[in-house]
Amino acid sequence: MPQLSPALKAVSDAVLAVASERAVEEVLQRLVHSARELAQARYAALGLPDGEGGFSQFLTSGMSDELVAAMGPLPRQHGLLGLMLEAPDAFRTNDIHDHPRFRGWWPRAHPDMRSFLGVPIVAPEGVIGAFYLTEKEGGDAVDFTASDQEVIELLAAHAAIAITNARLYERSRELSILSERNRLALELHDAVSQKLFSLVLTAEAAGTLLDREGDSAAARAQVTKVQESARQALDELRSLIFELRPPDLLRDGLCGALRKHVEVVRALQPGDIELELDADLETDPVRAREILRIAQEALGNALRHAEAEHVWVRLTGADGHVVLEVRDDGVGFDPDAAAVRSRRLGLTSMEERAERLGGRLSVESAPGAGTTVRLEAARG
Repeated sequence: MPQLSPALKAVSDAVLAVASERAVEEVLQRLVHSARELAQARYAALGLPDGEGGFSQFLTSGMSDELVAAMGPLPRQHGLLGLMLEAPDAFRTNDIHDHPRFRGWWPRAHPDMRSFLGVPIVAPEGVIGAFYLTEKEGGDAVDFTASDQEVIELLAAHAAIAITNARLYERSRELSILSERNRLALELHDAVSQKLFSLVLTAEAAGTLLDREGDSAAARAQVTKVQESARQALDELRSLIFELRPPDLLRDGLCGALRKHVEVVRALQPGDIELELDADLETDPVRAREILRIAQEALGNALRHAEAEHVWVRLTGADGHVVLEVRDDGVGFDPDAAAVRSRRLGLTSMEERAERLGGRLSVESAPGAGTTVRLEAARG
């Protein structure tokens, strides 16, 4: 098998590192660091135009946070910064001061720069960004070479793909979040608004009894119903609001996110919740989100519908699998009863999520015997 040249291997390593990132800004930061190292430049930057003469993002490498802050706001597309966005051709010079597009001044605290290599990042729709490298370092060379340009052009070709993929990934996440918010909006309308409507009718009935019949006992019974309906509506609303602001899976991991969810639920809902977590459990964020949603749904059912006093939540991992179990001592139900399933849409939602994971979901329950929801799926 032929050996890769050092430069080509360096580009390959940089591309593989970038491929592991998903967020656009993380991809850009990886790319600009890689460009600086590949070209042996003191400073490097990567800019994405905003379509209005400025940059939507402008990330640097080789500069401290203090220096970047001291230079002020993001630059505009002036001088050679703009030149690299006007055509798909690279440009290099040993002194940018001599270029006719050089404006003759730097922003406050900006270091002086001489040698320069600019390489556009070109996608099918045109130039979507550019690499800017200045102040060649290393060895005897003080200027960027044709080899440097070739390596950065190769990196730029991969960068166009990486940036496009990262944007598509973020867009798909946004669509997923929008879909989830729409689902929650429907639940909010169906669950909470119905309870509030019932609350209003019951309160009106209580007022009618007092005004027309003077039946304080019957009115008191209606007021008690109002109190119970209001409490249920408040519990539903709190739960749905919490789902609109889910834990940060990327920051906390699946176990940390589930722990935070249980802590919040404990403060909002009656009932005792016992939590057991495998501290070493790890899975990718996409699968973790589905597992967390199943856990939230099962826990919510146990507390809101099963009237459980005790709930046990267990999340473990072994032999490449994740096992989630949510068990309660509530009233129980017949999982196969059509009427029950039509009222418990959460069962269908959990099953669909388990299917997307390629896992198996089981629901064991019987009237008066509590409920156990168990998910088993590969870690991914």
